[in-house]
Amino acid sequence: MHKIPDYAFIGEEMLAWAKELFPLCRSLTGPGTIETLEYLSRLHPEIRCEDFATGEKVFDWEVPEEWAIYDAYIEHESGSRFAEFTRNNLHVVGYSTPIDTHMALEDLQHHLYSDPCQPEFIPYVTSYYKKRWGFCLSENDRRNLPEGIYRVVVDSAFKDGKLTLASANLPGGRADTIFFSTYICHPSMANNELSGPVLSAGLMKYVKETYPQPRFTYRFNFVPETIGSIAYLSRHMDELKRHVVSGFNLSCVGDDRGYSHVESRLGNTLADTALSAALFGLDNVTTYPFLMRGSDERQYCAPGIDMPVCGFCRSKYGEYPEYHTSADDFTVVTAQGLQGAFNVVRSIIDAFEVGLYPKAQVLGEPQLAKRGLYPNISLKGSADAMRTRMDTLAYADGQHSIFDIVHRIKKPLKAVVEEVSLLLERGLLVGSDTRTG
Repeated sequence: MHKIPDYAFIGEEMLAWAKELFPLCRSLTGPGTIETLEYLSRLHPEIRCEDFATGEKVFDWEVPEEWAIYDAYIEHESGSRFAEFTRNNLHVVGYSTPIDTHMALEDLQHHLYSDPCQPEFIPYVTSYYKKRWGFCLSENDRRNLPEGIYRVVVDSAFKDGKLTLASANLPGGRADTIFFSTYICHPSMANNELSGPVLSAGLMKYVKETYPQPRFTYRFNFVPETIGSIAYLSRHMDELKRHVVSGFNLSCVGDDRGYSHVESRLGNTLADTALSAALFGLDNVTTYPFLMRGSDERQYCAPGIDMPVCGFCRSKYGEYPEYHTSADDFTVVTAQGLQGAFNVVRSIIDAFEVGLYPKAQVLGEPQLAKRGLYPNISLKGSADAMRTRMDTLAYADGQHSIFDIVHRIKKPLKAVVEEVSLLLERGLLVGSDTRTG
């Protein structure tokens, strides 16, 4: 029997990666995003970057100018500074144009953003496709700004440059591909979005170490949200549609409050079946219809593209109070939260690799006791402990996937995978990557 390692402490490792990446100011383009991809590439040399030039048409979109930010602040005539970029990179509206001028507080207010409903948090604000500048600060700090004249500085730069994204391919025995996508365009927020990239890095490590010659091919994408997935599809759509059999958009996967499944456009793909099976039996699971989408599942499931992709989150983006604020930090993202997300996706990978469509090799009910798989003495209730094993066998007809069996017998995916793996070893099942008659 292939021993599946538990990777019980990979949550701590992923958390350490996230903490190292946290200070970088990521955006659609620019140095922080490049540094993030370079860091991930050091973890996994299989990661390859791909560039799209400013002005390049990608479907209905156009790649924007490259943006870099070096410093920003507002300085009162007394010398006191506020909304300092070097203290928190959320203080600057993303893609702010450069400025160095003086103005009264009354005029400055038109360029300030805060949230009265969350007065202690700095909100995250961007303006990617319309030129403007602005500062974000907590409502409490905004109310306490003294009257007077302020020097306003945004030290940023635009140029005709590039949008960079990355992907990694771990080839398997089949071209059929399990696809994971996450995004690398958010500044210092831990759940949205450092949790997705570090989870993907953890999953890459798991596949490489556990399945050095996998049955399926695994592809991992690290893209700026929306424009990045659109750009990637503009070059690779045909290949993806030909090979991807199941895909998952990973976003906000670092907290430990719950689990979320954002369905594909029609909610009926193998990815949907897989994720719902992996979440079976866990606490606080919420399934959201595609009408509540908000991340790159929008692009992968768009009409005409229609890839079998659904979204996986812990707390869904937009549904937890710290979302898109300075409070999205490492009080939200924990090693336990990342570990829980890893365990969910790991169980899906294991199901694909053990043999997705198990088929019984014995006509009738097999004699399990002679194989050491059933008690040799019959007592009241002795069969109860064998229920998962017996029920797995009952639906191992080559037509039901492991995910289907989970839904049929109402047992956790991890338990069913373990039973299939054991029964394969004992010759009672064969595993196929496709349905068999």
